[in-house]
Amino acid sequence: MRMLEYYRHSSAEALEGSVLSPPGALHPALGTATQEGHGAVGSFCSPMATYLEFIQQNEERDGVRFSWNVWPSSRLEATRMVVPLACLLTPLKERPDLPPVQYEPVLCSRPTCKAVLNPLCQVDYRAKLWACNFCFQRNQFPPAYAGISEVNQPAELMPQFSTIEYIVQRGPQTPLIFLYVVDTCLEEEDLQALKESLQMSLSLLPSDALVGLITFGRMIQVHELSCEGISKSYVFRGTKDLTAKQIQDMLGLSRPAVPIQQGRPLQTPEQPIISSRGHMVMGDSFNTSLFKQTFQRVFNKGFNGEFRMAFGACLDVKTSRELKIAGAIGPCISLNAKGPCVSESELGIGGTSQWKICSLDPSTTLAIYFEVVNQHNAPIPQGGRGAVQFVTQYQHSSTQKRIRVTTIARNWADAQSQLQHIEAAFDQEAAAVLMARLGVYRAESEEGPDVLRWLDRQLIRLCQKFGQYNKDDPNSFRLSESFSLYPQFMFHLRRSPFLQVFNNSPDESSYYRHHFARQDLTQSLIMIQPILYAYSFHGPPEPVLLDSSSILPDRILLMDTFFQIVIYLGETIAQWQKAGYQEMPEYENFKHLLQAPLDDAQEILQTRFPMPRYIHTEHGGSQARFLLSKVNPSQTHNNLYAWGQESGAPILTDDVSLQVFMDHLKKLAVSSAA
Repeated sequence: MRMLEYYRHSSAEALEGSVLSPPGALHPALGTATQEGHGAVGSFCSPMATYLEFIQQNEERDGVRFSWNVWPSSRLEATRMVVPLACLLTPLKERPDLPPVQYEPVLCSRPTCKAVLNPLCQVDYRAKLWACNFCFQRNQFPPAYAGISEVNQPAELMPQFSTIEYIVQRGPQTPLIFLYVVDTCLEEEDLQALKESLQMSLSLLPSDALVGLITFGRMIQVHELSCEGISKSYVFRGTKDLTAKQIQDMLGLSRPAVPIQQGRPLQTPEQPIISSRGHMVMGDSFNTSLFKQTFQRVFNKGFNGEFRMAFGACLDVKTSRELKIAGAIGPCISLNAKGPCVSESELGIGGTSQWKICSLDPSTTLAIYFEVVNQHNAPIPQGGRGAVQFVTQYQHSSTQKRIRVTTIARNWADAQSQLQHIEAAFDQEAAAVLMARLGVYRAESEEGPDVLRWLDRQLIRLCQKFGQYNKDDPNSFRLSESFSLYPQFMFHLRRSPFLQVFNNSPDESSYYRHHFARQDLTQSLIMIQPILYAYSFHGPPEPVLLDSSSILPDRILLMDTFFQIVIYLGETIAQWQKAGYQEMPEYENFKHLLQAPLDDAQEILQTRFPMPRYIHTEHGGSQARFLLSKVNPSQTHNNLYAWGQESGAPILTDDVSLQVFMDHLKKLAVSSAA
């Protein structure tokens, strides 16, 4: 089932008179809609491209999605935008058309900058000089660039290479390191299944990889795998605390002194970056296909036959002078790198411009938050652009050291006179995920109700800023198409397991939040607002609203929540199946109908990482709760008139519906007292 076919039905159809504007948007995960653009933005955009096309082109080329694609030109105006200026960055987004270059990047000579030469830099080809677009330092090209000219440019100066990858030639290549840490406190059947999976994985590793094994129960054993024929391990008592230095000494890992050689200066040998990373799988047993297949997919290879994983990565973010870095949210830790581009205000993991990312794959995505620091009384010249550069250093699965550099620019605009341009360039899909990450990050240290109130306040403020309405007249409220889907994202986010911990164990909450903090935009939106398809005799599969009105007796529904794939048989369909109609030759079309969602589900199950839980249920089944808990409860047990009608299935819940949520939002947004 191709996600591009998932059409977001108009909310006006489901929510008559609601906050949303007329139809025209496809599923938000796809970033496609019928809205018209307002001209070009940034440096690499065709003049005729719409904002939507510009956003798509940038994501495909650079792996970047910004909440705002025209930036408010002052700190005060940016604060009034409510949604922070931020981006979703997929550092290693797969690019079959991006072969790495066999040389190292040219850096700005200013010690506090060190930005990489890029297409936004001004170049004097005659004098062989280039001006850094971040600090304006003039730099001499290295001797290898002596032959450059306007018609003979290196790749890093060409606009189509706003993202470029370098292979670092210097230094020794270290082999990949895989360390297995195994809990042996398991039942024999489970432990045996785990052993089989570990042995399977060993056959998938490169022949020159270094493998380590640590097992733990009451005792921790660090196994010496290089011993032939005998079992040797270092044993540590589980109840005794040891410092890292003590463990290093016991294992013989302390760095040896380097002797001084005649005629050579004292040098410290370059130490390999220790390649720690991990994945989280939630299952009942190591003997399930869910665990076995997910674990095997860790070692999947890409289109070029190489592992889809990277090791020991470091992300360095550089900004132009009007911007500072507020922080990052994702699978990263701070490297505590201070500098002129680091903001005092922190969102997520802040106080730094560099982060260590131990685990990287082509879908790993970080949220980076910025602060506009330009003052309101210091206008940016007309046509000025802000720039951000992302420099990711990592060890490739081929053991090469590589550096991927992405440099982007966006136009500044005065929110007083050009608000319509800022509004039209709003990416509501990216904004929803960026705000959701902030909410989930806050939920780790704040009470759930406080986080929900914060999200509600932000949504109300956004509607007050960008909605069109008459004071105290909720019926007059309208949002432009650039914002029309955003409120329903927030509605579904409020009901999601990322913020609602009731009926979830701490392990489950951690699992859901772990994956939400590292997946790309498409998968994140599926987690927030699952997609729903209907199968019936009336035509091919069609996307339907995530609403109780979509649950009809003569339909089969397929729901993808990212974590679960649910197939739900309507009441009539389930009765026909129990009666065995699918086995009768004259009802072959019914047999095909039953098979269609199974085939589509298998397509998702074979490609999704981690492998989702597969649920096949029917009307009245105990596992139907997975579907009923996700759909908008437009019909509940309180709406008695809906019983017995062909208008969907009533949901037994006291949760408010999307319609009620929208009504309250409109009233609060237009209120004079707000």
